[in-house]
Amino acid sequence: MADYSTPPPMPSVAPSKMSGLAIASLVLGILGLCGGLTAIFGLVLGIFALAKIRDSRGTLAGGGVALAGIIVSAVALIMIPIFVAMMLPALAAAKQRAYSIQSINNEKLLAQAIRLYAGDHNNHLPPAATWCDAINSTVGQSAVFVRAGSAPGSRCSYAFNAALGDMDESKVAPRTVMIFESDTGWNASGGPELMRTSGYGSRAHSAAVAYADGSVQIIPQSQLGDLRWNP
Repeated sequence: MADYSTPPPMPSVAPSKMSGLAIASLVLGILGLCGGLTAIFGLVLGIFALAKIRDSRGTLAGGGVALAGIIVSAVALIMIPIFVAMMLPALAAAKQRAYSIQSINNEKLLAQAIRLYAGDHNNHLPPAATWCDAINSTVGQSAVFVRAGSAPGSRCSYAFNAALGDMDESKVAPRTVMIFESDTGWNASGGPELMRTSGYGSRAHSAAVAYADGSVQIIPQSQLGDLRWNP
């Protein structure tokens, strides 16, 4: 007579192992949301993990994690071009700000060299026709004469106010234009007709100008007509 007091033992079932590929897919997808290209690897690993889990006949778990990794990675990949498009204006503005800082520094050094020249030449500013040659040894670095973004091979991105050539520095009003941006080359001199305007930050058309007192400013186009050119 059979004994039914003790139930038969249940067959042992090995616990499912979590798929490492599924976890990696989700992690890479989340990292991709921060703008990284890891989402590409997250998408590939997620698809591969999902296929492995389905073929494992229950020995691998993590189908939901793999699916989440695929979705998150796909969303991240869609967001990358959107993120890039949003960043382009900010990057362009930052580039222009860097250009303006470099141009301001260049003009400060050029103005300082011109004033040093005057100190060594009985207080007279250099001849307008040879001003670059006159201060070249004082400046010491050819890069100071060239603005970032200038045409390749350009020797000088600035011009000298021709009205100040050979002038006694003490007779020049401090806010008279001395150096300004121009694409007319080495030893270029003249007036506002030679001025180059470019975009600096939020100022679509502006120019860096060094005054006779050595100070430098970025002048918006609306105020360029107010600049003083006659000493």
